[in-house]
Amino acid sequence: MFNDQEAQVVRTEVVALSQGCADEQQKAALLDLAELLEVCAPTPGSYLWFMGDY
Repeated sequence: MFNDQEAQVVRTEVVALSQGCADEQQKAALLDLAELLEVCAPTPGSYLWFMGDY
């Protein structure tokens, strides 16, 4: 779970990680995560929750 403030910090880290990915599937997953964080970060009081197994 990330709140809006954490999402802002994690978003930059996720984008940086995706640039170093050799595996296209992992890179795509990180970019999907970056999109979700992009929505969460500017909205005060919002949370991004992850539930379940992969």
